[in-house]
Amino acid sequence: MSRPSNPDRPKAPLFETDRLYSQAGSDDAFRFDAAVARVFPDMIRRSVPGYTTIIPMIGIITDRFAQNGSHCYDLGCSLGASTLAMRHGVGDRDCRIIGVDNASDMIERCQHFIALDDHPAPVSLHCDDILDTPLSDASVTTLNFTLQFVEPDERLPLLRRIFEATRPGGALILSEKIRAEDEAEQQLQTDLHHDFKRANGYSDLEISQKRSALEQVLIPETLATHRERLEQAGFDTVIVWYQCFSFISLLAVRSQ
Repeated sequence: MSRPSNPDRPKAPLFETDRLYSQAGSDDAFRFDAAVARVFPDMIRRSVPGYTTIIPMIGIITDRFAQNGSHCYDLGCSLGASTLAMRHGVGDRDCRIIGVDNASDMIERCQHFIALDDHPAPVSLHCDDILDTPLSDASVTTLNFTLQFVEPDERLPLLRRIFEATRPGGALILSEKIRAEDEAEQQLQTDLHHDFKRANGYSDLEISQKRSALEQVLIPETLATHRERLEQAGFDTVIVWYQCFSFISLLAVRSQ
């Protein structure tokens, strides 16, 4: 049975097709500003292989690890895709979902999506730097393509804070773009990623300019580096549960 429409509910914001890098000279450092917020759903769908698979799986993983009376954090929540997946993943458990992003334009649009969603689990959104955000009593935390934008020397301290805030039996979902150890493999992965973008309608100019913009702020690391750091942070189990080209998602579990 379909639900009756509610005229008092906010309408979903409209989004544009991503053409941010279609003009020559559009290669300044990438920023999560209002222009990116307007096109973000289109941009990430056409740019990140497997993103549309990772999001619903975050809900399934949350279902397994969420604990009654706990917090579930989405750090770097952007427009709230992971936030909503976690919200539905907790089911009827007494959990609070907390989304954090330092981009006010993202948080503003994220609020619309949260308001449109009917799930009763409470969600709070905070415009804040995840390096400064207090964390406590967590059962599930998501860093969905977020850590790669954090300065490398700040990554281990952040993961340690997440681990210390995580209940025994809780988990961290970490999605990242990685760099291959072997140069030839890295080149092939890059070529395949660019083929993916072309298949989704991006021109060679757009691909080149966005790559230049991202290289100024996105610093990928090897899978081995991510594994070692998560173990240094304290997590007992670290597995790769998803990979498509250079885009992976890891699950790190705290047993004790």
